[in-house]
This record gives sequence, structure tokens and C-alpha cells, in this order.
Amino acid sequence: MSKAATAPLTGKALLQKVKELSHLPRRETARLCGYYSVTKDDQVRVNLTDFYDAVLKARGIPLSPDGASDGRGRAPTYMVSVHKNGQIVIGSTYTKEMGLKPGDEFDIKLGYKHIHLIQVGEDDERNGSIDHEEE
Repeated sequence: MSKAATAPLTGKALLQKVKELSHLPRRETARLCGYYSVTKDDQVRVNLTDFYDAVLKARGIPLSPDGASDGRGRAPTYMVSVHKNGQIVIGSTYTKEMGLKPGDEFDIKLGYKHIHLIQVGEDDERNGSIDHEEE
């Protein structure tokens, strides 16, 4: 097992030290800011990921684990792009969140710079029959 050698710098102190050491390689900067550990064999291992996370947090860009990500794949962004073939793929993260199943159908309503997907099916009265009457 490895043990932490010193308490790493954080916040403004970290940013100041990074600025002072800007002439050094990243690994050396991280080590001098305290982002390293020493193994049983007395080898120094620089923890660049922890260093980068601390720098981002000190600059006000926290990488919070509050999203729906479970450590596998990408976290949902609630943005999609049109593919080269003209299709828009929503993705399973969103369909699971809505409780959708294969075979669920939707009415597509085009608006000015927006698309409404209205679920059709046994719950028609709750899912948009009012929209049909407003047309």
C-alpha cells in the first residue's frame, strides 16, 4: 500500500504555487504541491488526477459526482446533435429516466426551432390529448 507523504495544497495556495512553478513539468509541479504518495518500496508516485481535480476546483470548476453517472460511460448532458444521416438519437439514459419501453410510440409536433414528442398509448388522456384539441 502507499501512504500520502504530505498534505496537498488546495484553493488559492495551490493556484499561487502552480503559478510560481509554471516553468517546471506538470509531474514535478504536482509533486511539489503535495500530490504524490510513497509506496512501501519508497517510490514516489505522482497523483496527477487528484492534482488536476484540485486545480479545477480552485479555479471554480468543480467536477461534482452529482450527475447520473455511475462511473461507466458518459453522464447525460440533456443535449443532442443531428447526425450526418439526419437522425437525432436521444439515448437510453433518457428513455430509462422516463420509464419508456421498446414499442412506446410518440406523436411528433414540429414548432419553430423545437420538436415536441408526445407519448401515445393507453395513458393518452394524461400524456397530451389536450395538445391534440388545441390544434
